Order: sequence, then C-alpha cells, then structure tokens
Amino acid sequence: MFKGFSLAHLIAGFVAVLVGYTSSAAIIFQAAHTVGATEAQIASWMWALGIGMAVSSISLSLYYRIPLLTAWSTPGAALLVTSLAGVSLPEATAAFILCGLLIAIIGYAGWFERFMHLIPLPLAAAILAGVLLKFGLSAFVSLQQEPLLVGGMFATFLLMKRLLPRYAIPLTLLMGMLIAWFSGLMDLSKLSLQWAQPVFVIPEIRLEALIGVGLPLFIVTMASQNIPGVAVLKANGYEAPLSKTIGFTGLTTMMLAPFGGYAYNLAAITAAICMGEDVDKDKSKRYLASFSAGLFYLLAGLFGASITSLFLSFPQALILAIAGFALIGTIANSLQAAMADSSEREAALIVFLVTASGISLLGLGSAFWGLVFGLIARFWLVQKRAA
Repeated sequence: MFKGFSLAHLIAGFVAVLVGYTSSAAIIFQAAHTVGATEAQIASWMWALGIGMAVSSISLSLYYRIPLLTAWSTPGAALLVTSLAGVSLPEATAAFILCGLLIAIIGYAGWFERFMHLIPLPLAAAILAGVLLKFGLSAFVSLQQEPLLVGGMFATFLLMKRLLPRYAIPLTLLMGMLIAWFSGLMDLSKLSLQWAQPVFVIPEIRLEALIGVGLPLFIVTMASQNIPGVAVLKANGYEAPLSKTIGFTGLTTMMLAPFGGYAYNLAAITAAICMGEDVDKDKSKRYLASFSAGLFYLLAGLFGASITSLFLSFPQALILAIAGFALIGTIANSLQAAMADSSEREAALIVFLVTASGISLLGLGSAFWGLVFGLIARFWLVQKRAA
C-alpha cells in the first residue's frame, strides 16, 4: 500500500493543506464569531474540521487507491458569515446536521453521480482550468508585492524543473521559506502549541434556521465545491465511486457537526495539487499525496487553532506563489484536454471563461454557472451541427 512513498508525496500533501488553511481559515473564524462561539468552541470547530478531513481523506484514499482529498466548504463558510446572524449556535448545529443528511442522501442514492456522468471530459477539464486560473495568475501578481521572495522562488522553480523535476515544488517551498525568514516576513511570535479540546453542542431545531442556513449550505456545498471536485478527478483520469464518496462526506458532516464540522466535500484546488505529474509519474501512486495531506489535516485538527496560526504566519505572497507554481502543469493539461476536441471547443471555452470570471448568482459560484452555460451551449451547438 505504501510502496513508492516519497518526499514528493509528503510535500504535495503539506502544500495542499497549507493552501487550504491559509486561503480560508480566517473566514471560518469569522463565521464562528457570527454565531457567538466562544474561544474554546472556535478551537473545537478547527478540531472537528481537521479530524473530519483527515479521517475522510485518509480512509477514502487508501481504500480506493485514488487521490480523494476532502476539504471544508469554503463557499459554505462565506455563506455562514452572512446567514448566521440572529441564529444561535445550537440552531446552527441542527442546520449543519441537516446539510450533512441531505449530502448523504444525494450521495448514496446515486443522483449526483448520474448527473456528473453526463458531463463530457472537455467541459470537466474546462471547469478545472477555470477554477485554477486565478491561482496561476495570483502567483505572478504577488511578484509585484514581494519581488525578491517570489522572484527567488520562480528562479528556483525553473532551475529545479530542469535539474530535479520531481522535487521542484519541495525545493521551491524551502527556498521561499528561507527567503521569507531572512527577510523578516514570517511572524511566529504568537505561535504556541496546545491540544484542541472538542466541545459538544446539543442541536436545537428551529425551522427558520434549517431552511435559512441548512438548505443554502447544502446547495452551495454541492454546486460550488463537489462539482469542481469531481471535475478535478475526471480531468485527471480518475473514475471515483462518487456515490459512496459524496455520501461518506455527508455522514462525516452529520457526526462532527455538533463539534463544529459544518460541511465537508470533495476538494478541488488542493486536490489538484496532489494529482500533478510532478507528484508522481505513476498516477496510480498519487493517492499517497492525498494520504499525506490527511496526516497534516490530523495534526492541524489535534492542535486546532495553534496549527492554523502557524500556517497563517507564512507571508501571503509565499502561499500564492507556491500554489500557482504547483498548479502550472495541471492548468496546462486541463486547457489541453478542454480544447483538444474541435467539436467541443466553443462550449468548453464558455465553461472556462464563466468559471474563471468568479461570478456568483443566486448564491451559487462560478463553477456551477460555468457548467450550466457550457451544457446549454454544447446542446445548442451540437443540435445546430446535426441539423
């Protein structure tokens, strides 16, 4: 099972978790504050989220031998910031449980899987390229703010891609950390390690909270997180058991919701970091990267907010740069797959442009609308050619 495990797998897992935590942990803190959570309860949220992502990522990856990485729902956290006003923590907990129940039902009933099988590969690849584009762009935008840091990382990345391609990302990350340290860009002054203590919250059912929080959280998680997550798998040539996987994330949500695990789903951006050729030329071994990410999730959960503070001590430019460089190959492959078939090219381009635009309509993200517009365009153009 662990034959061929390497430093590249370990570093890919670390980078995936680093990017995931630094990009949205602050939103989760804000959501917890909105619902009136105490400091101990906020730490419990981070414990539950870390443990839930660890258990699901490790178990799914090892069982299916596929890089199945899970994550918390970042759009869901942003939704909670605005929708939890006037909702108590026990009422919010009941809404989280409802969200998990609906995800489990949709997953195990096979409805989501049947829908996703209707999506052609070029459109799935276009979704992935659109989702990842901003990370590729941000890597070079950050060059403006920190030219020495990002420039040094980029030079290391190019040099190592030529000399030691398998270790290009680990060595680029190491160079970035060294430059950041000697430049005084890393602030470890507030770092203190301590075990997180789970805090159980008894759910309290209120219909308004279930409808106003639970249902939107379910819709946003499925449309804005699980659809791109499946697109990542599909674009990288992995046939995952979607029904069981999605259902498992729903059950995980139900079990850990009383501790603050508000919603789990398939990862998209961070999962793509674990699926590139730089991680392992043998795609059948890349599940070891998502397994490694699960181990770092476990550490992050056990130490709660302490590990989060460590991740947040990294300069933002370093995070943007390492994420962008790690995803360059995946973006290139996704664009190639999206545009390879001339009959699908226009629809795939529409999917890519809408997804990359970052629009949000009716509370649903750009990946969902990219897929909707792309399927409509594909149907119309195919019908036109057939006529």
